[in-house]
Amino acid sequence: MIREGGKASQPMREVVTMWRHTKMVVLVALTAAVYAAILIPLKGIPLIPGFTELRPANAIPVVFSLLFGPAGAWGSAFGNLIGDFFGTLGLGSIGGFVGNFFYGLVPYKLWGNMGPLSSGQPLDARTGRQLREYLLVAFLASAICAGIISYGTELFGLVPYGILASVITLNNFIWAGLLGPFLLWLMYPRAKRWDILWTEIMDPVEISHASRPWIGSVLMWIGGIGALVVGVGISTGLYAALPFQFGTGTTGIGVVAGVLPFLVLFVLGCFLV
Repeated sequence: MIREGGKASQPMREVVTMWRHTKMVVLVALTAAVYAAILIPLKGIPLIPGFTELRPANAIPVVFSLLFGPAGAWGSAFGNLIGDFFGTLGLGSIGGFVGNFFYGLVPYKLWGNMGPLSSGQPLDARTGRQLREYLLVAFLASAICAGIISYGTELFGLVPYGILASVITLNNFIWAGLLGPFLLWLMYPRAKRWDILWTEIMDPVEISHASRPWIGSVLMWIGGIGALVVGVGISTGLYAALPFQFGTGTTGIGVVAGVLPFLVLFVLGCFLV
């Protein structure tokens, strides 16, 4: 529990309090609709049949997170689930819902909270420092989304962690990195003019504020990157590989047990930002 102005501030309270605002609910629906509308036509170009496909839509959760905050997170989760109804619905959709929720949560949580790595500039500033910050939050969002989804498929014995996590991370980050900055620079001035930025809709008391957000940011980075690296390492056998050779890898309980502590650490970091 964090205290702000003498009152208790519940961690991540905005993901719940946002539902009090009609505008935020509409933005959830808007994010889900746009995300699904771009996902569905490309379901016919699979990267891993039944689990993931070519997804230029992956720029939407990152950009809409920065504009619409928790509405972008919920909209990303529901939009991905809607897309799954058109060819990829299954047990993996559980991890897909959770993974895409955090894909849309990481950017707004980390933005401006990474100490010297933060640009300290408005979202429409077209500078190298802002682009660097954008790429950093997009990469961590991509990695943790991949980690959570792949954890679910590994848990159910559907697809090896090492394969799926690598593909999803690259698929997410490439599209978010290529298309996201232009969408953000295009949309931010209009969203501000139309009063639909999440920070202008929600009251400050409805948003969690940590006294030392950098601590949570560090935990998010350790947890998110750790889950990806350790999971892929265990799954592919790279952790045991000799020079110029590959290990045999492992699946199931070894990956699940190795990745879980990092996912817990990541979620703890989200509560401390």
